[in-house]
Amino acid sequence: MNTMDIFEFTQKMDGDLSEGGMQTVALGDGATSGEGHQSAPSDPALPWPGPNSAMPAQSAAPPSQPIPAPQARPTSLPQYPHNPGSAYTSPNSANSPAMSPIPLATPTTPGTENGAAIVRSGSSKMESIKTWSISTYKCTKQLLSEKLGKSSRTVDAELEAQIEALRDTQRKYSQILRLARALSSHFYHVVQTQQQLGDAFADLAQKSPELQEEFIYNAETQRTLTKNGETLLGALNFFVSSVNTLCNKTMEDTLLTVKLYESSRIEYDAYRSDLEMLSQQPRSEISSIKLEEAQRNFNGHKAHYDRLRADVAIKLKFLEENKVKVMHKQLLLFHNAVSAYFSGNQTALEATLKQFNIKLRSPNTAPPSWLEQSVPETFQTIFGSLSSPTK
Repeated sequence: MNTMDIFEFTQKMDGDLSEGGMQTVALGDGATSGEGHQSAPSDPALPWPGPNSAMPAQSAAPPSQPIPAPQARPTSLPQYPHNPGSAYTSPNSANSPAMSPIPLATPTTPGTENGAAIVRSGSSKMESIKTWSISTYKCTKQLLSEKLGKSSRTVDAELEAQIEALRDTQRKYSQILRLARALSSHFYHVVQTQQQLGDAFADLAQKSPELQEEFIYNAETQRTLTKNGETLLGALNFFVSSVNTLCNKTMEDTLLTVKLYESSRIEYDAYRSDLEMLSQQPRSEISSIKLEEAQRNFNGHKAHYDRLRADVAIKLKFLEENKVKVMHKQLLLFHNAVSAYFSGNQTALEATLKQFNIKLRSPNTAPPSWLEQSVPETFQTIFGSLSSPTK
C-alpha cells in the first residue's frame, strides 16, 4: 500500500467517524505497550477498536474534543393527556387526517349467545358427572354392606323365583340349541357324502357293464336319501333358527330388563339406607335440609324401582306365553320331520314342511338323465316302493 492509498483511507475513515458522531481520542505516550499492542483506555465509555480491527497509525493526532456525558435513557413511553371516557387520539392524527379515533368501549362478540350455551352445556355435563359419581359411590357402598351383612336388601320373593327360573330355562335351551346345531352340521356332512357316493355309483355304472344294474340301483337309492336328507336338513335349520331367536333374543331382552331392575333395586336400597341414617340423627337446620333432599332422592328412586319391577313382571308373563307357543310348534316340526325321514316316508316329510311353511331349494329340478330313463322296469318298481309312504 503506497502513501496515496494510506492518505485516502485515512480521509475516508475520518468522514465515517464524523458522520457517525464519533470523536477521535488522542492517546498519550504510554498508550502503547508490549509488541505493538495498544492498551485499553481506563474509561469504559470510550470507543476502542478490537484487536483485529485495521487502525492506521497516525504520526500526529489532532487534539481531542471533550466527549459529552451520555444521557439517561427514558424508562417509560411518553405520556399523552387522556380522559377515561374519551376516544384515544394519536399525536400524529392532526398530520394524518385519514386516521379515525378508536373508542375504548368493549367490543361485542357475535358468538356471545353460543358461548353462553357452551358454558351451560359444560355445567350440565359437570352436574351429570357429579350425580353419577355420587350414585356410583352409594351403590358400591350398598353392595359391600350387603355382602358383609351390615345392610338389608329389598327382596321380592315371587319375582326373584321367576327370574331364577328364567335363567335356568335359558341355560337349558342353550344346551338344546348347541346340540341341534351339532346335529344339523353332522347331518349336512352325511347328506353331502351320500350325494358324492351316488355320483360315484352312477359313474361306475357306465364303466362296468357287468355290474351296471347293481350300481344303478345303489346310485338311485343314495340320490333318494340325499333328496330326503336335504328336506330334513331344512327342517333342522328352521328348528335351530327358531330356538336361537327365542334363546338369544327374546329371553335376552327380558334378562336385560331384569339387569336394569336389579341396578335400580341397589340404588333404591342405597338411598333408603341414607334416609334411615339421616332420620336417626339429631334435628338441626342443616340436617333438616339434608333429610328433605334424601327424601326426594328416595322417592324418585322408589318410583323408578317400582316401574322396572312392573316391567319385569309383565315381560316374564309374555315371555312364558310366547315360549309355550313357539316351542309347541318347533317340537312338533322336529318330531314329524325326523320320524318321517327315518321311516322312509317321503310324502309325510314333504307334508311336514308344507305344514310349517318351510321352503327349500330343490336341487333336483333338472330333467332326468338318459341313464335314469333307461333303468329297467323292475328297478323302477323297486324305487317306487321305496319312495312310497310306509304303512
